[in-house]
Amino acid sequence: MRSLTLAEARERAALLTVTSYAVELDLDQGAEVFGSLTTVRFACSAPGADTWVDLKARSVETVSLNGADLDPTAVVDGRLPLTGLAAENELVVAATMAYSHDGQGLHRATDPADQRDYVYGHLFLDAAPSVYACFDQPDLKAPYDVVVRAPLEWTVVGNGAATRTEAGTWHLATTKPLATYFVTVCAGPYVSVHDEHDGIPLGLHARASLREPLERHAAEIFDVTKRSFDYFHGLFGIRYPFGEYHQVFVPEFNAGAMENPGCVTFRDQYLYRGSATRDELLTRANTVSHEMSHMWFGDLVTMKWWDDLWLNESFAEYMSHRCLVEATEYADAWVDSSIVRKVWGYGAERSPSTHPVAGVEALDAQSALQNFDGISYAKGAAALRQLIAHVGDDQFIAGVRAYLTDKSYANGTLADFLGAIEAASGTDLGAWSRAWLLTADRDTLSVRLEEQGGVIHSAVAVRETPADRPADRPHTFDVAGWTDGVEVARVTTTVTASETALDGLQGAPEPAVVVPNASDLTWARVQLSDSTLAALPGQLPLVPDQQARAVVWSALIDGVHGATVSPDAFLDVVEAAWPKETNSSILTRVSAYSEHRIVPYFVPRARQADSLARLAASGRALLGTAPAGSTESLAAARLVAGASDDEALLRAWADGDSLPDGLQDDGDFRWIVVRNLAARGLVDVAGVESYRAKDDTLQGGLNALMCRASLPDPEAKDWAWQQLTGRHGRSNYEMVHLARGFWNAPDDALVADYVPRYFTDVPAMAEWVGEDALSRVVLVAFPKVFADETAGLSARTLERDDLTPAVRRSLVDADAELREALASRATFGAAV
Repeated sequence: MRSLTLAEARERAALLTVTSYAVELDLDQGAEVFGSLTTVRFACSAPGADTWVDLKARSVETVSLNGADLDPTAVVDGRLPLTGLAAENELVVAATMAYSHDGQGLHRATDPADQRDYVYGHLFLDAAPSVYACFDQPDLKAPYDVVVRAPLEWTVVGNGAATRTEAGTWHLATTKPLATYFVTVCAGPYVSVHDEHDGIPLGLHARASLREPLERHAAEIFDVTKRSFDYFHGLFGIRYPFGEYHQVFVPEFNAGAMENPGCVTFRDQYLYRGSATRDELLTRANTVSHEMSHMWFGDLVTMKWWDDLWLNESFAEYMSHRCLVEATEYADAWVDSSIVRKVWGYGAERSPSTHPVAGVEALDAQSALQNFDGISYAKGAAALRQLIAHVGDDQFIAGVRAYLTDKSYANGTLADFLGAIEAASGTDLGAWSRAWLLTADRDTLSVRLEEQGGVIHSAVAVRETPADRPADRPHTFDVAGWTDGVEVARVTTTVTASETALDGLQGAPEPAVVVPNASDLTWARVQLSDSTLAALPGQLPLVPDQQARAVVWSALIDGVHGATVSPDAFLDVVEAAWPKETNSSILTRVSAYSEHRIVPYFVPRARQADSLARLAASGRALLGTAPAGSTESLAAARLVAGASDDEALLRAWADGDSLPDGLQDDGDFRWIVVRNLAARGLVDVAGVESYRAKDDTLQGGLNALMCRASLPDPEAKDWAWQQLTGRHGRSNYEMVHLARGFWNAPDDALVADYVPRYFTDVPAMAEWVGEDALSRVVLVAFPKVFADETAGLSARTLERDDLTPAVRRSLVDADAELREALASRATFGAAV
């Protein structure tokens, strides 16, 4: 299928004005296909001109334009030509569409818990034509009238309020103007919980087998929803404009959530089946608030073209954290951002695929998808915090209100937004925008101290800019220092030069630990001094500032990836500081990152067992002191379950014996244990299947696939590879879980033969797997055999000219991670 180009979008937008869509979907035609009848009315500014409508159908039955029949076989590369347009036009297309199983388009999944089917629409980025005929670009917005026919026992939810008008038929209320990629229908035997707030009907929906966790978590989700509504209403001065507000937890969802107006879809793992740590609840609350902020940023005002994707995501990222801090119990949301979102974003910035926050001209829709990453989210949010420091918060919010008001139900651009902020603040943002939004990469911040007699004699903040991407970024941030848990120095500064004197630190006692950007106000590589690095095992547990601790951990992770901090030194800090950590986000994310990234990537395979033993010992230490049922206890138990080699303990936990309090009947925790047993060869296929029988659910089946792929024998690896890369009808989630387990091996020899196969078999999956899903498979399935031979195969593959944009981008990122691991091993291998 051809991807829409920017030039084509501009030409079509200049020609057409879409008046309305009427879409009828017949979901009662079985499990493979559904009927789609679309009536689109549109005006043409140049009567007699030609254009096309986007359509990706299994078959096209009839087409008429202004009452005249068109050839239904004329569709080529997903485009149906329309010739001789009138000033006012009506196009009617009847087609049969295919359900997807890769999370794009109209996705259909079967829940093995009860064999019931569920459908949801996910039309981002260009999947709308696989559901209905449309002019698929973000600046041709129009209102929708949708009718859905579905099996009698199904419930239907969509962008407009749904009313069952007769048995099996649902009419959705006319929507406000929507971009094509926001249209959704969720249909199936969903169970629901309803509420109301400030005149807005609220609904939560999930698969029938998730009724218990849905009802258990409903009060918390509704509370965050209501608080977010109140906060955004007050902040933006514009009421939520899309009628009812439904949040649907759907199976096999590729992303975290999607901001469909009035009908937000979420991955249903957010309905935690077992115990949940506080940071997991915070993550869900952040996602709820993030998607709600999109009702204004993205939905009410939509980017004109995909190169301004940041206008959606950076704002939602910033606004959701701001909302949680100011309106909910999650006042530590920015700490979570530091150790989760910014670590993700810094990883994207380290890759050769790095790009500016804004201004990257996406020449076609699919290439735009490659900029949908941690830079668009985390870096963009950090840039907005710096913009607020630059112009003032009141001026920023005034500009935001003006932007949203002026562009309501229409489209906006970077120039529109900056113009609104400039008008509100009286500040020229040209230089600021070039430095922060239009130039890729990040600066490095450090502090140089000179002391005399234990007292700081001089202090200088050092800003280093990348030589190959120079930019003059002003940074507003603070520097703080601690000794034995006492804050002995702190100063806030704005850096506009390569060196800036920190006069406020003169005369203070020399700290044992000095943290640049201690409050994490800016976006930069934080370079800790050698003396601070050496002091961390003893000093970091004593630092009372959780935000500063998060910055230190982020800097350590960055240092391991950049081969300036050895994995052994990182694990030294984990052993000393992690069991004493009190912030839930730091606690759970550092342990998970240590187990799943630091050890398998940066520690040579022959030494990984010893490193995992160190982690397991840290977990046992915390488990012995943590309050029963607490986040600390759960985080510790998960680390022990995943890293321990204690066969007796693992078997007991897998069978439900001697479990820590709060983990009884927790199926998700059991799978952590079973995966560890499987990877060590302590269970076989029959054993894995016996545990699946205890959890015969969608998630249980996925975990069983991951465990089977983890088994350390040739037959299991061959089976897993065939299931992953062959045409076996596997869903997007099944492929990812197979990939997650596959490279688990006691030595490289077991999986070495699959390294070259990866570079041929996985890219070839583009023939039947959607770009969004395949991009994830490419990353997760990338060989975990860290060798020069792997790097050579990767480099040669990237020279190919037949890779799809998503496959190429994911390969670039995975290749960068491989080379980071090789560099670290070359530098520190002998010391680990």
